[in-house]
Amino acid sequence: MSGPQWTWQFLAVDEQAVDRPVSPAFTSRFDAEAWLGEQWRSLAGEGVASARLLHQGAVVAPAVPLRKG
Repeated sequence: MSGPQWTWQFLAVDEQAVDRPVSPAFTSRFDAEAWLGEQWRSLAGEGVASARLLHQGAVVAPAVPLRKG
């Protein structure tokens, strides 16, 4: 049995979704948010401007800006 699926949608500066990188799936919101806290610098380095949390494909929170520096 699998739990709820939490994923991140990554956005470019123009707020359009990007194809890469791809978010892993998480079984809890806590795990998803903890992962983003650890990975945001790397994601920003790959050109991701912000990340939006999805729960089973539905947006559940405003986009989080990923600023380097």
